[in-house]
Amino acid sequence: MVKEINDKVFDRFPVLESERLLFRAFELGDAPGFFALRSDERVMQFMDSVWHRSLSDSEAKIKEILEDFKAKKGINWVIEEKNSNKFAGYFCFWKLDRHNRRAEIGYSLLPEYWGKGYMTETLQLLLDFGFEEMAIHSMEANVNSKNVPSIKLLLKLGFQKEAHFRENYFFEGKFLDSEIFCLLTSDWNK
Repeated sequence: MVKEINDKVFDRFPVLESERLLFRAFELGDAPGFFALRSDERVMQFMDSVWHRSLSDSEAKIKEILEDFKAKKGINWVIEEKNSNKFAGYFCFWKLDRHNRRAEIGYSLLPEYWGKGYMTETLQLLLDFGFEEMAIHSMEANVNSKNVPSIKLLLKLGFQKEAHFRENYFFEGKFLDSEIFCLLTSDWNK
């Protein structure tokens, strides 16, 4: 039995693709698209994390993302639309718990790509990668309890709700609820 998350995936960045999307490493040239995403009120209303106030905020975060990959702390993919070669969003595995083979996922799309099935396509491919290539046993998603579209997506893909935390974190002057969803290898392989 595998004892820990497979770190070999960090030897070289895993570029992946699906029918309509390319999943590649962040580059500094992605800063304008990343800034558009992380400064859009429609996107950020449920993200509960720091907004990007300038292009330099996005550039700094990209540098941090690249360093995290080198340090084997997480993998962040740019989601790029193949037809247009445009930045559409991102997906990440982070908060890696190597011993328990658990990872948290994060994802977001620019609003112009909503409703096209891109995030379903993304999660199907990248969850498979996480289970098969990284030997992750359980995937966790920590979701703002008001983010109904994200919750529906997770449930559609077989995630189960593990917890509802009432006012468990303080952000921008108020306490917020969050919900934890989990998908196990055994659930994914059904």
